[in-house]
This record gives sequence, C-alpha cells and structure tokens, in this order.
Amino acid sequence: MYVPSAFAETRAEELHEIMRAASLPVLVSPTASGLTATHLPLLLEAPDRLVGHMARANPHWREFDPHAESLAIFTAAEGYVSPSWYATKAETGKVVPTWNYQAVHATGRLEIIEDRDALLEIVTRLTNRFEAPRALPWAVSDAPEEYVEALLNGIVGVVMHITRLQGVAKLSQNKSLADRDGVIAGAEAENPALAAAMRRTLD
Repeated sequence: MYVPSAFAETRAEELHEIMRAASLPVLVSPTASGLTATHLPLLLEAPDRLVGHMARANPHWREFDPHAESLAIFTAAEGYVSPSWYATKAETGKVVPTWNYQAVHATGRLEIIEDRDALLEIVTRLTNRFEAPRALPWAVSDAPEEYVEALLNGIVGVVMHITRLQGVAKLSQNKSLADRDGVIAGAEAENPALAAAMRRTLD
C-alpha cells in the first residue's frame, strides 16, 4: 500500500480501531489461477488473529494457496473533500479536490475451520459484536436449533494469523489548521464519521 509519510498510521491502538470500524473488509488471496477476493465481516479477536466465515459454495476457501499470505483490506472513515471547504480557496484559489480516508492492510496466513462447534462460536462472536449496539440485540440462540445447524453446514470458518499491519490515515494533516477546520465543518453536514475522525487528529 502506498503510504505517504505524513499519513502513515503505526500506532497499534489506532490500527485496531480502524479495523473495528470497517464495515465490510475484503479478503484477497493468491490461487493457482490468480487472485481471488471475498467481501466478508472479519472480527479482530486478538492483535494477531482475525476470524470470519464464508459460504461453503465460495471457491475462495478451496483454491487459496495455504503456503502464501493473504491480504485483508479494511476501510473506515472516508469521503470526498471539496475545494470549496478550504480557507485557501478564498485566499489564493490554489486548491483541488481530494479524498480523505482511513485504511489498514492486514497480511497473514489463512486457516480454514470446519469443526461444527468452532463454527458456531465464530458465528456467535460475530453476531454479538454487530448486535451489541442495538436496543434489542438478536442472538444466534433466537433462531431454531435445526435452522442454525443447516446454516452451519453451508459455511466454513476463516482465521487469518496476522503477520503484518500497515495503516494510512489521510485526514488533511498536510493542510493548514484553517483548511483542516474548513474540511471538518464541510464534512460535518455530509459525512459526520469523516469529520469525527479528522477531529481526533487535532487532539
């Protein structure tokens, strides 16, 4: 990943926060016929471990090279930055559009899980993670047991054993404080998540 030094994110806690905030990562793996990619939820279970699951019908889990590393791509806050938000626009007009974003690339070896109890545990942990903010969280145990069993037969678990994290947080750090304030104000109405991420860089 191209990471200009001004935007490099190396703090473990920030990298993990970006990964947790990403709604749907992309898992990319090498196969004998080239790269294959799957969009899937991935849970950061430990600093060196991601867990998720994919459909058993998806050829990704059968065809990936287990001896090569795969790549999980996480994107959190991101969005278009209009030149009209910069204070510099009124001063010199020397501004252009750009895109601000937070991203993490996790690299590691994959392990496939087919054990029924381990699969149920993965599904339960993922469900609990995404249901937690809801007023009335749904639980896997709310569904009929035979229905859950049938669904478990249609998936496989995926574990990435992380060997490297690389992060970027391009949030206008290379701009003047006035320009950064302008982008935050502009994003507030259109993209509150981006505005909030930018505000953290000012703390």
